Amino acid sequence: MIIKSKAPLRISFAGGGTDVPPYPEMRGGCVISSTITKYAYAVLKSREDREKHVNSVDYGLMMSFKSISELKYDGKLDLVKAAAKMFRVEDYGFDMLISCDAPPGSGLGSSSAVMVAIIGVFKELLKKPLTSYEIAELAYRLERVELGIKGGLQDQYAATFGGFNFIEFRKSSVIVNPLRIKPEILNELHSNLMLFNTGKTRLSARILERQIRATQKRKKVVLESLDFLKQLAIDMKNALLRGDLKSFGELLHIGWEYKKKLDSQISNPFIDKLYSVARENGAIGGKVCGAGGG
Repeated sequence: MIIKSKAPLRISFAGGGTDVPPYPEMRGGCVISSTITKYAYAVLKSREDREKHVNSVDYGLMMSFKSISELKYDGKLDLVKAAAKMFRVEDYGFDMLISCDAPPGSGLGSSSAVMVAIIGVFKELLKKPLTSYEIAELAYRLERVELGIKGGLQDQYAATFGGFNFIEFRKSSVIVNPLRIKPEILNELHSNLMLFNTGKTRLSARILERQIRATQKRKKVVLESLDFLKQLAIDMKNALLRGDLKSFGELLHIGWEYKKKLDSQISNPFIDKLYSVARENGAIGGKVCGAGGG
């Protein structure tokens, strides 16, 4: 038996940061984001024995084990280990191959997409009737709680649901609102968007740790910036639904300027130079994908 799963990567236009606890519990957050035609993949081939072999193409790592009791979190293939423990795959044997269309640290939600893809193959292997909300919540719990990887809630829901969404984060729930955008507006948006690889990856954990601490301490400049970014996501959604792409681009620029106020390392001279060149050559607005820093 061969099981294949893929989950899309995403770009977040506005509201990023308002999905990072404890802000959603304190004030409620929201983001507007879209998945793209780049994916994380997981392929599982069952075995006659109970041996389990995992191969990560992107990291060049391989792992073999028979019992989940052998698994220790050490920064190597921990996403697979966490999912294997949760699904209790003790009685199954398989070969698993994992890959992604974007490099780690790209800011496109790649680790969460990988997590969702892994859950996808295990769900089918064990015939678990999980809903999309249950898959996203499980991916969040495994990545953020079980493994302690810093980050927000949006990536798991984007990778699970796919599409163009306005996602709300409330104290005890997440609501995914698919946006009904007219095809001609979406086509125009596509023709006006460019995604660049800066060649710089980033580790967002430290940036997020500082944001979390500042939010916990109710630091005024951070809370006000997050409040503004939340409203910006709402305004951007409305502009998009109206088909006002000029305002959409202008709001993207305003959002980037406010995003940089959350932490001094979200941008750097290299990124600022790239952004300046883009603006000088006709770009209305832009941003760095993910938490920033690379």
